[in-house]
Amino acid sequence: MYRYVVKRVLFLIPTILGVVFIILLTMNFTPGDPARALLGESAPQADVDAMNHELGYDLPFTEKYVNYVKNMVVHQDFGVSYFTKQSVFDEVWPRYIVTIKLAFLGVFLAAALGIPLGIYAAVRQYSLWDTIPSLMAFLLAAVPAFVLGMVFLFYFSLKLNWLPSYGMDTWKNYVMPALAISIPPAAMNLRFTKSSMLESIRQDYVRTARAKGASERVVIWKHALKNALLPVITNIGLSLGSLIAGAVVAEKLFSIPGIGSLIVDRISYKDEPVIIAGTILIAICFTIVMLIVDLIYAWIDPRIRAKYARTKG
Repeated sequence: MYRYVVKRVLFLIPTILGVVFIILLTMNFTPGDPARALLGESAPQADVDAMNHELGYDLPFTEKYVNYVKNMVVHQDFGVSYFTKQSVFDEVWPRYIVTIKLAFLGVFLAAALGIPLGIYAAVRQYSLWDTIPSLMAFLLAAVPAFVLGMVFLFYFSLKLNWLPSYGMDTWKNYVMPALAISIPPAAMNLRFTKSSMLESIRQDYVRTARAKGASERVVIWKHALKNALLPVITNIGLSLGSLIAGAVVAEKLFSIPGIGSLIVDRISYKDEPVIIAGTILIAICFTIVMLIVDLIYAWIDPRIRAKYARTKG
């Protein structure tokens, strides 16, 4: 298990190198340049060329890539923003923390709402406790987060004046955006949990446990749920990665100073250092989350834990 974790952590190195390469290559092929975006369309071309040279934007692609990787690895320096002239890390990190808080809160709410309802719907199959949550899950899974966000803004902020409509000053500011991004994955969690539980309940070991006189509570929570949770955990891990990268919708709608909105804003300025640094942090978080998902797999399922224990390389 230890060697497996080390291998997964080392996998971050090619991941980060690939992220830097892809972003620089993409920005290299897109039209425009940071100097023209900053100086305006009416600026003389000589001034634009001089500023691009000062920023290092006019360097060949290979040289830019090598310089960025060298500064990042050797000096732990993500560079300076083309737009604000501030340290990229100092600009990106606070916004990254805001996005992480929002994404983890959204995933927690999605799991807390979807998993218990999915279990109960599976146990009470074909009853109203199954039909109503299942219909709601089908409906809410198709509703985009920005639509839910606008509904919440209209009722809870504009009409009822219960919650603030923008910013991140208090815990109340997190309520509407967290609910907006958590309800669609909660619906997916409900559907995943229900289908996985139904499949698990029909297995031979569950029938054996019932035949031995185990109570229904023990059968459901101890025997069926453990195996049923494996695909649900995968879905939760993937949804966390999606929320970190896709929280930009809620960030824009609720004026949240998050990493997603920052990256989107700086794309128009071709602010490469900020875009690369923000994407690297998102990629690192997603990789770590998937590692945690694998470790939870091993903790839940002894068969997977034994496979990792046998792995020597």
